[in-house]
Amino acid sequence: MDKISILVAKELGKPESMIMVALETATKMVFGGTNEPTLFMELKSVGLPESKTSGLSESLCDFAEQHLNVKKERVYIEFANAVKSMFGWKGKSILELFPD
Repeated sequence: MDKISILVAKELGKPESMIMVALETATKMVFGGTNEPTLFMELKSVGLPESKTSGLSESLCDFAEQHLNVKKERVYIEFANAVKSMFGWKGKSILELFPD
């Protein structure tokens, strides 16, 4: 888990203290009609530019193959640019904490 947290922080150019990673391994999934190992990732980030999603996809798929034994073609990633006012932390919205 530490490795993926470090990877995402580096790719996003954000401190690791702002990165949260969760891994749910007990979820049963079927993709493409088979139950071979499959991975669905969600990456949400305030200010995520579309220009970074291709590089993130490559890095995350490489990580999945190397560390989780999931083939790239069995990995789906949903990217979302989180709106500051719709994301909270420390009892406030991100907009309140980082108004710039």
